[in-house]
Amino acid sequence: MKIAMVGSGYVGLVSGACFADFGHDVVCIDKDASKIDRLHQGIMPIYEPGLAELVASNVKAGRLTFSTDLASAIDGAQAIFIAVGTPSRRGDGHADLSYVYAVAEELAANIKTPTVVVTKSTVPVGTGDEVERIIRDSGTSVQFAVVSNPEFLREGAAIGDFKRPDRIVLGAEDEWARGVMKEVYRPLFLNKAPILFTSRRSSELIKYAANAFLATKITFINEMADLCEKVGGDVQDVARGIGLDNRIGSKFLHAGPGYGGSCFPKDTLALLKTAEDYNSPVRLVEAVVKVNDSRKRAMGRKVIEALGGEARGKRVALLGLTFKPNTDDMRDAPSIAVVQTLIDAGAEVVAYDPEGMEPAAAILPEVQMVQSAYAAIEGADAIVLVTEWDAFRALDFDRVKQLAKAPIMVDLRNVYDPAEMRAAGFEYSSVGRP
Repeated sequence: MKIAMVGSGYVGLVSGACFADFGHDVVCIDKDASKIDRLHQGIMPIYEPGLAELVASNVKAGRLTFSTDLASAIDGAQAIFIAVGTPSRRGDGHADLSYVYAVAEELAANIKTPTVVVTKSTVPVGTGDEVERIIRDSGTSVQFAVVSNPEFLREGAAIGDFKRPDRIVLGAEDEWARGVMKEVYRPLFLNKAPILFTSRRSSELIKYAANAFLATKITFINEMADLCEKVGGDVQDVARGIGLDNRIGSKFLHAGPGYGGSCFPKDTLALLKTAEDYNSPVRLVEAVVKVNDSRKRAMGRKVIEALGGEARGKRVALLGLTFKPNTDDMRDAPSIAVVQTLIDAGAEVVAYDPEGMEPAAAILPEVQMVQSAYAAIEGADAIVLVTEWDAFRALDFDRVKQLAKAPIMVDLRNVYDPAEMRAAGFEYSSVGRP
């Protein structure tokens, strides 16, 4: 089957490469000519473990190609995926659907054979209806259908998530479209991956509801962590205790500095705006957004407290900048608010991240970027673990104490054992633990 993927960013490139690996003939399309040129050279626009190798093998096999010419690239495609960005719109927080609708208009003018148009981008309820209207109003006589197929990829584990999914959600309104999508996902269907067919609107809502629920779990355990610090409990024990209940589950119950990334912040906000438009407020999600926003800056204040309440003139080493490990994504990363809080308090901030320093430098120009964790630690009055990269789990603590000006460690990810850290001579604080 020929598949066209319009948009060669995170979702489009990972999905396209995985579909090609299943044996489909895939073309990834993007208007950014420099991105397509780099892809032709084997240079990935994002960091995702295993992606470069997956792309290279399928390009070599002739199953994966790249193009800037949508009209020729979609010729003969039985399924055309829309995988462009839907960032939060400035001013009101709604999802910006201008890129999605622009693709729909271009498809309307260029489809020549029967095809299923699939919205892979994260879009609010009703977007598929509008995409269908745009194509139909163009006057095309070509058979088409619009299907919703939200993605559930975790950055840093996207290839595994695509090939071994918890579920595949397909919102289709007619049997022909369902048949085409069954063929698209036939390799996973044969592996008995759960495939859920729903209405298009239900499918669109599933994506937002899933992300809002996960964001709620994160925010809940973060508030429990704060309570643990007040009453003398251990949030990791609390998380284990409630996570062993099968109705709750253990995932996303890890206390930390708050959620960030490309999905949770914008998707919870977009869900709020959609709910407002339909006069059906989701007050729980509203509270989650507010608590998460305030938590990130509170983590900066936690560092200042560890410094004795005064950060002016102090050197603070940040280990990790990206919103999570195994990605270079800095979107809404907690480190941004932590840094701003420290800079506002007069601290000097130096940082190291295995993959995120280039994008971070554009966002955090006040931060000195260095080439190793130990270079960041040298001369530091406090060390702050912000992102739990594996590289930070096995630091040489004798060397750390020799390099640092003061043995103060603030662990925002609860990576280290408090008793061991204090036995090693550190003034150690973490999140929600004694």
